[in-house]
Amino acid sequence: MNNTFFTHIRKTCHKIYQYINSLVNRKYWHKKIIFNILLGVTCGLMVTFAGMAMDFATTKTPKIAKTKTSEVTYITSWLGNTIGNGKLRVQNNIEGMYVKDDGTIYTNSIWDEAGSEAGVYKDGKPIFVLEDTHGWYRLGGKAITVNNKYIYLAMSQGGLDKTKQDYPPKGQTWYCVRRYDLKGKPAPFGKGNGWDKSMLITSKSNAVTGLATIDNQLFVSNANENMVRVYNTETMEEITSFSVTNPGNITIDKKGGLWIIQKKKGSTPGKVVNYSQTGKKLPQQIIDIDEPSALAIDNRGRLLIGENGVSQQVLIYNINNQPVRVDTFGDKNGIFSGVPGEVKNSKLYGITGVGADATGNLYINNNGFNRSGTDLRKFSPSGQIQWQLLGLIFVDNADTDPKTDGVHLFTKQEEYVMDYSKPPGKDWTYKAYTVNPFKYPQDPRLHTSPDGTWMRRIQGKPFLFLTDMFGSFLQIYRFQPNTDGKIAIPAGMFVGTNDKGEQAISGNWPPSQPTKGEWIWRDINGNGGFEKNEYDSSQDYPYMGGWWVDSKGDVWKTLRTQDGIRRYPLQGIDAKGNPIYNYSSMQKIQTPSIFKDLRRIEYFPETDIMYLSGFTMEHPAFADDAKVIGSEIARFDNWSKGNRTPKWRTVVPYDTTGKGQVSTAAMSIAGDYVFAVTVKTAEVYVYKSATGELVRKMTPGPEVGKESGWVDIPYGIRGFRRANGEYLVFVEENWKGKVLIYRFNG
Repeated sequence: MNNTFFTHIRKTCHKIYQYINSLVNRKYWHKKIIFNILLGVTCGLMVTFAGMAMDFATTKTPKIAKTKTSEVTYITSWLGNTIGNGKLRVQNNIEGMYVKDDGTIYTNSIWDEAGSEAGVYKDGKPIFVLEDTHGWYRLGGKAITVNNKYIYLAMSQGGLDKTKQDYPPKGQTWYCVRRYDLKGKPAPFGKGNGWDKSMLITSKSNAVTGLATIDNQLFVSNANENMVRVYNTETMEEITSFSVTNPGNITIDKKGGLWIIQKKKGSTPGKVVNYSQTGKKLPQQIIDIDEPSALAIDNRGRLLIGENGVSQQVLIYNINNQPVRVDTFGDKNGIFSGVPGEVKNSKLYGITGVGADATGNLYINNNGFNRSGTDLRKFSPSGQIQWQLLGLIFVDNADTDPKTDGVHLFTKQEEYVMDYSKPPGKDWTYKAYTVNPFKYPQDPRLHTSPDGTWMRRIQGKPFLFLTDMFGSFLQIYRFQPNTDGKIAIPAGMFVGTNDKGEQAISGNWPPSQPTKGEWIWRDINGNGGFEKNEYDSSQDYPYMGGWWVDSKGDVWKTLRTQDGIRRYPLQGIDAKGNPIYNYSSMQKIQTPSIFKDLRRIEYFPETDIMYLSGFTMEHPAFADDAKVIGSEIARFDNWSKGNRTPKWRTVVPYDTTGKGQVSTAAMSIAGDYVFAVTVKTAEVYVYKSATGELVRKMTPGPEVGKESGWVDIPYGIRGFRRANGEYLVFVEENWKGKVLIYRFNG
């Protein structure tokens, strides 16, 4: 596989976008939620599974070009990943984990943007990744185990066309155990499947949910098939199988007995059951738990259970006879104890992995909720933290609480505290996890995939606003420290009209939503849940271009039509602390005539200046290019007084050749500058806000290896000017799981 092939696949995907768009509507992108998600996923998966590490931008940094002003000096820092450069860094989400006696940690995840689905860690560092887990319709999984010769990895292999040998046919998926040697290279076997004969097909319908080995036996659980299968570790041929209800993670005790999680299903709590190696069910079982999520045996022969229910602890059992709980590890209620959401070494959350080494050290992985990101920790036998590895960012950007002058930063699920006197990558501290799925199970972050963050102070109070990759919604969160600590409480939500006359969001969430049209939800009773009487509904043009929340709390929305600006003036803050918006106060504003397809909007009430971007008559769209900001940015002074003549217009990078190599993903205005960032090259263009003149460009510096992934979210850049005149520019970098931070003096 080479770069020429990857380029061909990208071009093919681009052509598919153009073709489908032409069939639907050549003028406007249909921003129906389901249509766009399916289209994006289809093309995204095509690119990914074709063998590329998705979103890799070839941004080996050139020297900064001299401009009309002096060349800017800047540094590049990063946020959210312990490691900021190089091939090895902390993977996105660890969903399966195995720890050897020597403290080597083997991990598995379904997806990692940079192809590190299966990582190996030791002494607080990643040491290598397993090869070929990414691309060609190949994914990782949720289980991994190791013996003295091989690594066994749960994974899946999707189908390709009939011309590809040793792949499933198109439309079919193999759910496999793939065998590797201890250096991370695939280890083929006689009747192996796949192009390198290293895959054991265990099912063509359901994924592997647990793995364990002892002697020459490999135990493989499949929850949906209520089955545990046993294979020979050398020949990989099936020896036997036995039935277990809804089996998940497996571990083997020092006497050779199997302990198997029976996963929680609906309102039925999970439990841990005991089986012999021949499949005989034994009388011992553990039922005083709710949601067991991980198992291991420690150096004293005790059973460790990751309890992912309300207690958020590791439960420890003596299993010599009938299991007896003898200890727990971690604060009861985990991260929601004490100050809810506040990160502390002893507070766990979203446990997906537990293990112990021969000297009694304990290893725990926290994944948050709805795959919030990796938080892998090692503790000494006495419970003291030894190290922590973080990989918290995926498809996300940061913004600063304006009251804190850039010190407190927020992403969609986390809060960080900055110390700008420290070196790049050492300047941030993980302060809080802001999701509480037990108190607020209808939190939209648990049911959607937001990726753009705004922090605002409205009437002195902090609010978090989130949107998504397709601009389909705007989520609103409030904070109430005296009752909820650091948790962001669901407060409101805007959702756009479905163009098929159906409900705006398909499925059963959120409950009681209007059957058609668009809606605004406000948490009137303050419980964070969606109630029937809490919706305000309307019907409007369904194809959206962008969102904005100004400093006074007014919400702005652009639609891709000639009366395409909507303003929702803040109507106050209700008794529960929620900002109030409604359709009766909504204003419709005509799009300035220079724009034929309006995309982004940023309004500043203090100066009455409006910035708009989109495609113009002079610089039209080559194709639909739904997610980009357009071809021009324009500034309008005295906006509220009716002025629609731009003070300036500037053309931003946009490729009209059809190759799709240059386009501008996002823009942000702060202080004296307008910032814009390109999709594939991740270059930051800096324009004078007074004149629209390009004055400098920035690309990732040596601090982050001079590289970045694509910037492919509509709010992938955010600028902020500190009181001392320093500028902070936050840029999405989901390829290697972080947010880039550019720092320079204005």
